[in-house]
Amino acid sequence: MWLRLAAAGRRHPVFGDPGAAARWALRHPDVALIAQCQPDGADGRTYMPDLLTPRPAPGPAARTFAEQLAMMDATPQEAAVHQVATVRFGEGPVPAPLRSALEAGEFGRRVANGMRQFWHDAMADEWTAIGAVLETDIAARSRQMAGHGIGHLLDTLHPHASCSGTRLDVRKGAYEETIQLTDKEVVLTPTTQGSDICVQLEATGDFVLFYPADGLGAALDRPRTPAMGRLLGRSRATLLTDLETARTTSELAARNNLAPATVSYHLGVLHRSGLVLRQRDRHVVRYRRSAEGDALLGQQPAR
Repeated sequence: MWLRLAAAGRRHPVFGDPGAAARWALRHPDVALIAQCQPDGADGRTYMPDLLTPRPAPGPAARTFAEQLAMMDATPQEAAVHQVATVRFGEGPVPAPLRSALEAGEFGRRVANGMRQFWHDAMADEWTAIGAVLETDIAARSRQMAGHGIGHLLDTLHPHASCSGTRLDVRKGAYEETIQLTDKEVVLTPTTQGSDICVQLEATGDFVLFYPADGLGAALDRPRTPAMGRLLGRSRATLLTDLETARTTSELAARNNLAPATVSYHLGVLHRSGLVLRQRDRHVVRYRRSAEGDALLGQQPAR
């Protein structure tokens, strides 16, 4: 959903502008592929391929994202073709890059990689605060269900959802569809990315209700990331600031309490962006800010 906002040039109702990091991530061809398979919304329909939001399996949240990426990667070609064909592209045909990826059987692999790339570039640095909101909501809903039952939980989930006996009504307005869910598992997933309730019913056995999490304001009460952090992401901004003198990956990792692999990844992004330079010194590689990096920080180049 964050990617959709960035691609459409829209603002989040609570968090505002998706930010420069999200727009930068759209330059990656696999991220752009995801952006291209979003609906135009001209006819009020907002279906996007369900394979982009696979149902999370029970288990520790720490491994959920990796499992979902693996599920995207393993999507059968015929399922990918069917779901993309369901997206409304206005009066035009399926965009050529989408069609090529589908015909080559690469769509699942590429969108999994694109989602992974977008996560690292645009979401990872902000996830601690957002994740805390989701975890708090899940705990509160679990207590509500334990105390009052699943029917009460579904009936109070959102103004556009109501539960009566064995019937669950979700009012979407743009279309009408009846699905038999007898003896089927329905997953409730809180989200911070919208104010409406969303249904995922296209993929067989993959029934999910996305609803807006309570307490979104709590994520805004955290100390705000400085402007440079919002532009580059907190970790990359920290590393760029720490490169007033040349340092190795291991030095930066130790100084900033980051994993060496994380530092290496962020340095690669900064180097490709022209903000840092790298130079081999015998058996090690040292990084330092470029003139462009100094200018971005508003500092004079080191002498």
